[in-house]
Amino acid sequence: MELKDQVALITGGTAGIGLETARLFVREGASVVIAGRNPERGAKAVAELADGPGSARFAAADLGDLEDVRRLAEDAGPVDILVNNASLFPVATTVDQDVETFQRLFDTNVRGTFFLTAALAPAMLAKGAGSIVNVSTMAAVMGVPGASVYSATKAALASFTRTWAAEFSPSGVRVNSVAPGPTLTDGVVVEWGDGVAELGKSIPLRRTAGPAEIAESILFLASARSSFVTGANLAADGGATAI
Repeated sequence: MELKDQVALITGGTAGIGLETARLFVREGASVVIAGRNPERGAKAVAELADGPGSARFAAADLGDLEDVRRLAEDAGPVDILVNNASLFPVATTVDQDVETFQRLFDTNVRGTFFLTAALAPAMLAKGAGSIVNVSTMAAVMGVPGASVYSATKAALASFTRTWAAEFSPSGVRVNSVAPGPTLTDGVVVEWGDGVAELGKSIPLRRTAGPAEIAESILFLASARSSFVTGANLAADGGATAI
């Protein structure tokens, strides 16, 4: 068990990539806190993850609300692993983008992630160990129509990865990011419909990813397998950014 005795917080952990990451972490022995906005979905997710050998519990939090971010940091307590996965990703072209949704994306994807990390990092730094994994996207480095604001928020996470690695790694805390390509989750299908499958057909592997495939990349960066890796961005995108 690669994560035995490790405490992990996964934001956006009740569905999609976050839930599959939680499933993998529990299987590897971690005590996992999954954070999300919907308590009903959280309870369902915890029930799914009850098999062990690790454990899971739910913490309700809206990362767009700084008071919720503060409460989540207190509830989670000191963690060994932080997976910044929660994000909003509504689709809109630039000329159709409304200000309210623009603000919600930055509040959740960027501001919430930043201040949650700022709250949890001191305990990691004091311990001299820890791993932070930011979930970005291939759209942070390539143009995807309809994803202008979403991709900008995820480019910010990639920037955080580099800066936090420079700030935290001298104290033993590694910071990396995973940049998934088109991934078939329920949330993505709701927002993008058939567009995600079409996007998958355009990349070298000619398909979309399953969320469990992205979870494997997150486990790699969170675990001792990547003990000499920090400040890196792992492109789990089926070759999309290679062409």
